[in-house]
Amino acid sequence: MSFTMILPIITALILLRIFWLRVKAANAHNENFKKLPSKDQLAVLKECLLNNPSESNLRNLGNFLKKNGLDQDVESYRPFLKKQLELRNKANALEEDNQLFEQEADWLDQITPPEFSEADQERQNGNKEAHICLWLEGINRLYSDKAIQERLSSLIPHYPKAELLARQYTELAELRDNSAADDASLEKIRKAKDAWIQELLNYEP
Repeated sequence: MSFTMILPIITALILLRIFWLRVKAANAHNENFKKLPSKDQLAVLKECLLNNPSESNLRNLGNFLKKNGLDQDVESYRPFLKKQLELRNKANALEEDNQLFEQEADWLDQITPPEFSEADQERQNGNKEAHICLWLEGINRLYSDKAIQERLSSLIPHYPKAELLARQYTELAELRDNSAADDASLEKIRKAKDAWIQELLNYEP
């Protein structure tokens, strides 16, 4: 498994997704899972598929999307599953692993976190703080560098701190990409990611 595939796993617990701890193995049939708000269920299912690409996790996500009338062709994810199987039996596939993870993250980010539409509604209602906070929560549920930076950039006119957050995220991504995969480096990245998430979710009027 490549370093960039390991990173989301080691940082999952610092993404402030409390609901993740309530779901045993993220089982879509678990009673605790069923009690979660719809947007939290979606986040769990997406993260399960990213961290553990499998037919069952893809099926669970597909069933959820269909049930909730969300437009995303889950069959377009299937080639990623096939590629995963190929890479498991291939030596020296680090670069291909990285590329595959980026493609999977991009695909999942096409399923827009509901927080963004909720944020837009709050902005229309004139609720600035709710608008900003929901938007930041949506960013916290994205996976790809591109999606995160785009959402931060679009927020700058409404929330100047987003410019600082975007700069800090660029530095975090550089640290991640230029680090080794040893325990000390992973711990350093975890702490840096933790600090950035805290800053992201710390709304400043």
